[in-house]
Amino acid sequence: MRRVVSVWFPTLPTDRLRRPEESQGSALDPQRGHAPFDPTPLSHGSKGHGPWRGSGQRPDLPLITAAGRVLMSVDAVAAGLGLRPGMKLAQAQSLVPGLTVHDADPAGDAAVLTRLAEECLRYAPLAAPDPPDGLWIDVTGSTHLHGGEARLLRDLLRRLNDQGLAARAAVADTPAVAHAVARFGGGGMVPPGAAAMADFPIEALRLPAEMLADLRLMGFERVGPLAAAARAPLVRRFGTGLAVRLDQAAGTVFEPIVPVVPPALIQARLAFVEPLLTAEAFSSVIVRLVDMVCGDLERAGLGARKLDLLFERVDGSVQAIRIGTARPGRDARHLGRMLDERLERVDPGLGVEAMRLVVAASDPLGFVQTASSLVAEASPDIAPLVDRLANRLGEAQVYRIAPVESDVPERSVRRVPAVFGSRVAASRDGGWPADLPRPVRLLDPPQPIDAMALLPDHPPIAFTWRRVRHRVRHADGPERIAGEWWKRDREWISVRDYFRVEDEDGRRFWLFRRGNGSDADTGDMRWFLHGVF
Repeated sequence: MRRVVSVWFPTLPTDRLRRPEESQGSALDPQRGHAPFDPTPLSHGSKGHGPWRGSGQRPDLPLITAAGRVLMSVDAVAAGLGLRPGMKLAQAQSLVPGLTVHDADPAGDAAVLTRLAEECLRYAPLAAPDPPDGLWIDVTGSTHLHGGEARLLRDLLRRLNDQGLAARAAVADTPAVAHAVARFGGGGMVPPGAAAMADFPIEALRLPAEMLADLRLMGFERVGPLAAAARAPLVRRFGTGLAVRLDQAAGTVFEPIVPVVPPALIQARLAFVEPLLTAEAFSSVIVRLVDMVCGDLERAGLGARKLDLLFERVDGSVQAIRIGTARPGRDARHLGRMLDERLERVDPGLGVEAMRLVVAASDPLGFVQTASSLVAEASPDIAPLVDRLANRLGEAQVYRIAPVESDVPERSVRRVPAVFGSRVAASRDGGWPADLPRPVRLLDPPQPIDAMALLPDHPPIAFTWRRVRHRVRHADGPERIAGEWWKRDREWISVRDYFRVEDEDGRRFWLFRRGNGSDADTGDMRWFLHGVF
């Protein structure tokens, strides 16, 4: 199922003017390829040069741009004073005396959109500007890497807002629906398969202004009645462009997104005399592309962190797959194998006429001395395994547990990347004491059990969990753990007595009793199962 994000910048020209002088420029580092989309200012530049141009105007004063004698864009302050795009400049100056007018700069606006599209490659391999005031991001198959569509949209909008850009975004099955919802529907997520265009005004179809005026004279105000009208008379009157827009809105005609590729990125492209259709043909091309890219990476002293493989189909559309590595690398065999494993996600359509491999993210990578059998034994490297698992299951599903300084068991661990730098980090500094082993699996929350103990301070002789009775054969404890009073008000009186027990079948459990028995405020003396060894 295709999913496309449309981003709308309602006040992009004036937002460019609002940006302070010290926050102009580009965030792309040609030495490292594509940099992550960062909420900090793009870089430094001089006032009036480049696509960002700070005006230094006070934020409470209206800000407008004009071309000739017509207003082209207005900010929120100017809109509140009754100004709007398309208004005559003389009328605007009569409504707001002393109005400062800035020249419109469509070329600068387009440059900003291209730069933002390059930075949005952090979300998916296919991102492109949507002039004059938007972006496309084809997030098909990429949303799980960012925690789902909702979290992706929140992160995208937060980063844009932090850069001083007012933005609204929507995600839908087609670019047409996403575009319409972002501009006329308030943004958000459109469920897959939902028909969302019928109630929108005909302006949502992205038709020329003259055609829109003629359609309104014919009585069409909404997309739904226009889509239900007889198609042949409309085509004879307005041409095939109207029919194409209606079919794109309905999802019956594929609308391609041509991705932006920053020129500073390391990349390789191969075109074919005859279109390719089979996975075997794609694999042979991948071998050549990876060799070419790895050679460029070695000469630049870099290692790939993200690779995007773009399939340019004969119908003009682009399919894409993305792989990532836990650490910088340029092992052609390893990278090629990961790309091969994702070929099942590619739909070649009528054929692929070219393939492009782009290093979307890279980091410095130098040569290292390998261990010699005469000096030291080489330690096993599981980073390639981590890469393959992460690309198959998702980056969030492959992690390592690191200790945290806390006596409360559920707070004493955290998830960290499986690989740090050039090796798997296995340090247990600050972890649990070796003489107090903990179970690998903790239950969240702890499960209540029915336990029988001879005395309050003794371990249980039997307990029942999930209707199964376990007779205890061996037990060790108690280990008393008190609450962290500096984090929560009442934790200073919370007490748990933990026992490690083994039942008659050899299964080992981690149980605790809440409270110390002498003070009812410390707990109700109930038993819980917190972990399984």
